Amino acid sequence: MERRNSTLICAPLMGTTVDAMLIEMLKAKDIDADIVEIRLDYLNHFNPREDLTKLIKGCPLPTLITFRPKWEGGQYEGDENTRLNALRVAIELGADYVDIELQVAHEFINSIHGKKPENCKVIVSSHNYQSTPTVNDIGDLVTRIQATGADIVKIATTALDITDVARMFQITVHSQVPVIGLVMTEKGLISRLLCPKFSGYLTFGTLEAGIVSAPGQPTIRDLLDVYNLRHIGSDTKVFGLIGKPVNHSKGPLLYNRAFKSVGFDGVYVPLLVDDIAKFFSTYASPDFAGFSCTIPHKEAALKCCDEVDPIAKSIGAVNLIIRRPTDGKLLGYNTDYVGAITAIEDGLKGSSNISDSTGSPLAGKRFVVIGAGGAGKALAYGAKAKGARVVIANRTYDRARELADLVGGEALSLAELDGFHPEEGMILANTTSIGMQPKVEETPVPKHALGSYSLVFDAVYTPKITRLLRESQETGAIIVTGLEMFIGQAYEQFERFTGMPAPKELFKEIMSIY
Repeated sequence: MERRNSTLICAPLMGTTVDAMLIEMLKAKDIDADIVEIRLDYLNHFNPREDLTKLIKGCPLPTLITFRPKWEGGQYEGDENTRLNALRVAIELGADYVDIELQVAHEFINSIHGKKPENCKVIVSSHNYQSTPTVNDIGDLVTRIQATGADIVKIATTALDITDVARMFQITVHSQVPVIGLVMTEKGLISRLLCPKFSGYLTFGTLEAGIVSAPGQPTIRDLLDVYNLRHIGSDTKVFGLIGKPVNHSKGPLLYNRAFKSVGFDGVYVPLLVDDIAKFFSTYASPDFAGFSCTIPHKEAALKCCDEVDPIAKSIGAVNLIIRRPTDGKLLGYNTDYVGAITAIEDGLKGSSNISDSTGSPLAGKRFVVIGAGGAGKALAYGAKAKGARVVIANRTYDRARELADLVGGEALSLAELDGFHPEEGMILANTTSIGMQPKVEETPVPKHALGSYSLVFDAVYTPKITRLLRESQETGAIIVTGLEMFIGQAYEQFERFTGMPAPKELFKEIMSIY
């Protein structure tokens, strides 16, 4: 697959010695970065001419030299003339780019006038660690930066909400000059993943997870291998997971690889959303084409849809939203219950005492659902439709009672579940986030209360085997993981996203690794 955009991937180097930086450069080249940013402010000891000669001449990739002062979010606290002089030396020694802060850019650019080689580009940067201004204010900032004589404009802001990123996209896609426009923090992540679609000049990717030069940077490996960044173009359709949290999701691994395998021009990204109605009204373009939806937005998402599938309507929650290309209307579906119920039925059929020919193996069984949110409703309705006798257990009894009344079932508080043993061979389904990373030692039901269940399902899939599943297995129950539900519901989501059949074997292969 050939490269479809000119956006550069830059690896920030933050070694504390020149030797460490030289090693990092080789690593950056090995993992396919386009350019390295040499952060001089991270060096413990710095001899400008000697060290820059080694760093620039020894680099196998184009170099961007940054010497960020403390007052602009960097590490350098020394003399300003020394700092600016080091950047002038970098230009003289053949740096491909230097980054200078807007506050001192006029003075700096005037000082190098006539001395800068043609192939050296000056990036003038502005960092806002508090917020993301209005589109007009960012536009004014671009004009101010251009007026300094900058070759490339760099603006980094902070996302207080994911909708802030839309303002940066508006700037980069319409700008007549090269712009690096990035929005920091996890809520701004899509500014880094989608910048090729919106004509961003450059994005940063780290050599290793967690070692970042600004909040919210992904790794280069993820940019290339998970998000297929080099194959994103202006026509690429955007899909994603709306939720809070979303960083645990395996969706990007699954869908992006599947899109690539069938030649579909789409990218699937995590979308950390606080206010779902605000999200949909901000990202209203047909390019934002489809969304998976998870905790805590499944019920609110339904209210945002123009049309809702009847089953999703009766559940009162959607986990899949498609933007219809003809009129932009939002269509809501619920694929949760299909994936979960099918996985549970398969688990029961796989055990020796269940015959395949008698309809659903759930018929007549007592089916205990923990949780009364969107996923709980989906499983309750799904189990009811298969002839099970449904019991809802929830921390708040009133919510359990409300859902139980809707499906004609029993209600319990979660505390009462410990002593609930009316019969053997029951089914237990956890639909809450209890036991999800990082709180992997939590469980909704203690081990001593698990003896009456013949099968236990957990919608949590990070980790794959939760404490609830581990302890259920130890008591002799069949276990069904959230991963099996995830794969089941992902088939339908993929087909609605793309209009193509899901590559089922590929899905199973990808998820078996994780």
